[in-house]
Amino acid sequence: MRPREIYESPLRIDRYINNNFLDKCVMMKIGNYANEGLEMKVTSLILILSLVVLCFSGCGGTVETADIAATTLPVYQFTAMLVEGTGLTVTRLVTESVSCLHDYSLNVRQVKAAEAAELIVINGAGLEDFMADILRNKQTVDASAGIELEDDCHEHDHDDHHHHADNHIWLSPETAMVMARNIHAGLSTAYPQHRDLLETNMHKLLQQLQQLLDYGRQQLAQLSSRELVTFHDGFGHFAHCFDLHILAAVEEEAGAETSAHKLIELIGLVQQHHIPAIFVETNGSDSSAKVICAETGAALYTLDMAMAGEDYFAAMYHNIDTIREALA
Repeated sequence: MRPREIYESPLRIDRYINNNFLDKCVMMKIGNYANEGLEMKVTSLILILSLVVLCFSGCGGTVETADIAATTLPVYQFTAMLVEGTGLTVTRLVTESVSCLHDYSLNVRQVKAAEAAELIVINGAGLEDFMADILRNKQTVDASAGIELEDDCHEHDHDDHHHHADNHIWLSPETAMVMARNIHAGLSTAYPQHRDLLETNMHKLLQQLQQLLDYGRQQLAQLSSRELVTFHDGFGHFAHCFDLHILAAVEEEAGAETSAHKLIELIGLVQQHHIPAIFVETNGSDSSAKVICAETGAALYTLDMAMAGEDYFAAMYHNIDTIREALA
């Protein structure tokens, strides 16, 4: 399926540079360097301007397309594992190192890849609201169907308390298994000719997720503390899955650190509950967390939202091992 062209060709830019800018610059240089090796300098100038033309032309280059587009790392990896051996291709839209999509917007490459795909697999639960216009006209598989969302109570740096549904559902291997089944069902409907292989691949994926779940419950069974203080509000499903409790989840907005009043409150909370460790997220700020650690003696550890990166399972095993080490 060919992508629908929605951006103008850069040929107009090429033509403008070739017919106007190039001619004027060459004439100016001819006048300036008439007695200083005219031929060499004009040749060099033409070469430089030719490279500029090529650069402008490259801005409208082709985008590698795929049969299926998936938004984030978990749904991309699950989808890729499910279609293995079918000949179907999968591309991932969000590839940047991000920990949330609150203010996210698609770039040109992502829009073209989404438009070109026959099917788009999304996390769902409101995570992809930023691309609602594109999804409205596309065949979509929602991986969150039937999953009950955790209540996400977090505190912003201006001390207000907010409640909303936690859509970071992939951080629980239990709900990740539901996601895998939902994606499998959508793929089987869209590509019935591959139903048998999709079924085989689903069992393999579910087995890996079950192993992850079993490992986490074994490693986190005996901890000195089961309370978490995190500088990200997305670990609710992870905590529920492994019988942990989010004591405090601070969501720091871009360009704004936690207020002094909130820091004092958090320091008191950590001291009162004898919290041994504070957790930040890989792509988030750790400056406020370091203040709390300095005042309380708590250690600082880093967790991964498993939204970016290259391997969902590696990120999840890292989180389990990190919490076991921090709270042992």
